[in-house]
Amino acid sequence: MTADASEAEWRTRVDLAACYRLVAQFGMTDLVSNHISARIPGTEDFLLNPFGWLYEEITASSLIRIDVRGNILHNPHTRYSINKAGYIIHGAVHEARPDVGCVIHTHTPAGIAVSALQCGILPISQSAMRFADIAYHDYEGVVFNEDEQERLVRDLGGRDVMVLRNHGLLACGATVAQAFNTIYRLERVCQIQLLAMAANSPLIQPAADLVKLSNRQYAGNQSAIGLPSTPLGEMEWPAMLRLLDRHNPGYEQ
Repeated sequence: MTADASEAEWRTRVDLAACYRLVAQFGMTDLVSNHISARIPGTEDFLLNPFGWLYEEITASSLIRIDVRGNILHNPHTRYSINKAGYIIHGAVHEARPDVGCVIHTHTPAGIAVSALQCGILPISQSAMRFADIAYHDYEGVVFNEDEQERLVRDLGGRDVMVLRNHGLLACGATVAQAFNTIYRLERVCQIQLLAMAANSPLIQPAADLVKLSNRQYAGNQSAIGLPSTPLGEMEWPAMLRLLDRHNPGYEQ
């Protein structure tokens, strides 16, 4: 545990480090590129990865603390810092959306491929119907221009998912657990759509009222009989941590 980290910050660090390793575990990485951020509870500050580390290497104590203006507040490294594009994207979302505790951005082949399709994400699978309101942001080049922050948050609005055209996917959540579940499902939705479109057969698109019904059912998350509903991702999170404990332990260091 870092010397000056509160209990809340350390818990966030552990969950965020676990999220990095889970994204690697499920094949959603792009070498050392991309970023996942988590807001430190009770502050506007957030944590980012040291640019240059593989996701599977991230630990709780290796994460860098910055504020929404990009000022580095705590960096345990001498050779590594943050990715500027990571600050621009994540700083913009965290500043504009106090309800967002975690932001995940990926460059997966399936996500980028769907981002380049004019149709975007289609509600052709049950999982896709969870995302009835998807944001889209047009490509403006590598995200090094801070002026793009205004347009990023404008396009995202109050949504939890956004397709960055010709670029990749972005998912938000109130917690790390919820954001991870969202990016995992969104990635699978893209994979399913590409497989269906590759079959070169007409797609079956459910009626709009069924899409809306399925979306409401996902929002209610009433899947466990006799148990109270919980936000999507929270029930699965302990199982995800057990998976890491078996296959890639050490994230909590």
